Amino acid sequence: MTVPDPRPAGAPVAGSVATLGLDGVRGRLQGQGLRLRTGPFVFHLRSPHPGVAAGVARLYADNPLADTADYADFDVTIDHGRGWRRWIRPQARFLQDGAPVYEPLPSTHALPMLEWAMNASISTRAHHYLVLHAAVIEREGLCAILPAPPGSGKSTLCAGLIHAGWRLLSDELTLLSLDGELTVTPLCRPVSLKNASIDIIKAWAPQAVFSATAQGTAKGDVAHMKAPREALARVAEPARPRWVVFPRWQAGAAPELSVRPRGTSMLELARNAFNYMMLGETGYQRLADLVSQCDCVDFRYARLDDAVDTFDAMLRRARG
Repeated sequence: MTVPDPRPAGAPVAGSVATLGLDGVRGRLQGQGLRLRTGPFVFHLRSPHPGVAAGVARLYADNPLADTADYADFDVTIDHGRGWRRWIRPQARFLQDGAPVYEPLPSTHALPMLEWAMNASISTRAHHYLVLHAAVIEREGLCAILPAPPGSGKSTLCAGLIHAGWRLLSDELTLLSLDGELTVTPLCRPVSLKNASIDIIKAWAPQAVFSATAQGTAKGDVAHMKAPREALARVAEPARPRWVVFPRWQAGAAPELSVRPRGTSMLELARNAFNYMMLGETGYQRLADLVSQCDCVDFRYARLDDAVDTFDAMLRRARG
């Protein structure tokens, strides 16, 4: 059940990024750094790029600021290029703990680079979770995990469903607990959309907040959609996995759910896990637990309306 937000529309959440305003966000990013809390992590962010400041102020407006004394899990800087690259064909560089990571990108891609850098920080270092490359959404305490390769329509499906009654836990990274009951910890960061999906979701959810579109990245045109305020308000609430859905968008296709064998589902999930091999037996057991307690299905779709109907029907069946 969604609880109505009692605050006036647009009113900043106490202690959130929005309370700084754009000038305050820019000042912290260029100076002492901005400590941002997203899900269970604190990021210490720095950047002189104006596009990063504008993106953080817009996309993370409702995220809480961490106290300067709080431990930062990850130190991420999106800096200028070196030497003449600061002035001619300017670049953006990702530094982790002060050391460069990856090749520089054009400065116009600084905001997507920040999002990719944050994903990389979690996926390569948060080994107290089993981290899957998958979207995850929740309703009535039950979550659907959506692993899929690029171009499958995963993020479009995720974005559509979270504006049709489902709660966003994550668009890119599913954080599975390693101990006790198997749960997913919400991360609740912006949803990454590419190419035609950007206009599709803008039409589907006109109330959604988007970043500027970065054109011509390695992934095509990229824009990020802000996580709904209602999802951010519930970021401390984990959820129990109930479905593993492998989506595939296909033009003109009728919606179709088909049961997927648990064995092949587990193999595909292992391929989509960043730290499965590192976790060894623990990772194997957690994936085995996941597929044993979930319905594993393939889902083909073309229209978001059909997808919403299909997922709502899945939920009704789960209720019994």
